[in-house]
Amino acid sequence: MFTSNATDVVLHAFDWPYALVTERAKAIALAGYKYVLVSPPMKSKKSDTGTQWWQRYQPQDYRVIDNQLGNTDDFKQMVMALDEHGVGVYADVVFNHMANESSIRSDLQYPSDGEIEQYKAEKDYFEKQKLFGDLDEPLFDHDDFVEAFGIKDWQDKWQVQNGRITGGPKDPGLPTLRVSDHVIEQQKSYLKALKQLGVKGFRIDAAKHMTLEHLQRVWTQELCHDLHIFGEIITNGGASKLEYDLFLEPFLANTQFGAYDFPLFQMTYDSLQPGGSLKDLVDPYCFGQALSQNRAITFAITHDIPNNEVFSELVLDEKLEWLAYSYILGRDGGVPLIYSDLDTSGITGNNGKPRWLDVWNNPKMVAAIGFHNHVHGEPMDVLEASEDLLIFARGDKGVVIINKSKRVQTAELSISGQWQDVLSGKECKGDAGKRELRIPALSSMMLLKISA
Repeated sequence: MFTSNATDVVLHAFDWPYALVTERAKAIALAGYKYVLVSPPMKSKKSDTGTQWWQRYQPQDYRVIDNQLGNTDDFKQMVMALDEHGVGVYADVVFNHMANESSIRSDLQYPSDGEIEQYKAEKDYFEKQKLFGDLDEPLFDHDDFVEAFGIKDWQDKWQVQNGRITGGPKDPGLPTLRVSDHVIEQQKSYLKALKQLGVKGFRIDAAKHMTLEHLQRVWTQELCHDLHIFGEIITNGGASKLEYDLFLEPFLANTQFGAYDFPLFQMTYDSLQPGGSLKDLVDPYCFGQALSQNRAITFAITHDIPNNEVFSELVLDEKLEWLAYSYILGRDGGVPLIYSDLDTSGITGNNGKPRWLDVWNNPKMVAAIGFHNHVHGEPMDVLEASEDLLIFARGDKGVVIINKSKRVQTAELSISGQWQDVLSGKECKGDAGKRELRIPALSSMMLLKISA
């Protein structure tokens, strides 16, 4: 049976070495995370001098884990370490294409002859890292790929799902896999092997580039049992947007998987900008601008936004990003995904340090996750909504207040008992069932009731 795991916050440990995740396993659990999403565990290019993050998304072989972030031994140790602290692992998987190695060879055999020779020369090592299959034979050859052509029209569904992702007209692009019995068999064997190691869920990279036939044939009902699976389908909004209608809506209608809630992200982004209104966040699902609660992966930033120039304009101002986190961790529904990297983008924060380096265990983030975990399942009731101010309650346990304006806002709440703003640590008390609060400019409060 497909499960959504909708109660659980996921840490996207983007491009973290598996050994680093192992080292931080206890701290991750203490911060309130229930799962960790790690970069693709397969064979991809590695170098003594390091490789770029995007090379993790260019597979050379599924049958071994051997990349810049670690090997199969490292991956197993990470899964066990997290499991000891009650935290599960989600694996990022890349099934649309294989690595672009056109600069060094003209054939389409994966892994290459040179890598197969390396397998033989270091047989003991690679046999130990093997997940499945016969490493003396190639995984794929020329017959396993569709005819080569680069995608030119990104709003032509056939091109997007049959063409190559390229970096421009002179780039041959990423070889796109054919939907065939052999390809499906290898991909299913890979997923089964990872599931056997204890992986609890999968993120489908480049899901918009995969046909429904491909998705449905790989992720069978039997394989999906007890797993949480979600796809990456980037859109510029929800219902009425062409990308939503072409790619995301059919994905949701024809699978049981979750998906990145790009419609909600776009609505949140727009509402936080000058001229935007927080009233749009009252019930975006009702207007087709958010996914259903049990299918949505919610976020304030994903790895593509700061690391791909085409999306960089969607990086929120740092203060606004915290408001977005207060919203997605405070609201009801969806699986919040918290992004943290090792300074992949080079973008610095207001403190002059890499912006997302330590966000995963920032005290404010840990407090917001604690709020989310405490009020999960409680009904959401909007108390006030205007262009600049949004206030909603989570049952009788919590209240979220978001002020996006550049001036202090005042709000009167009908509350009684002792409350604490988990973000600042300050306590407040409702006198005679009411309390007036001053909310600083560009800030939020997440109030938890601590006593009657």
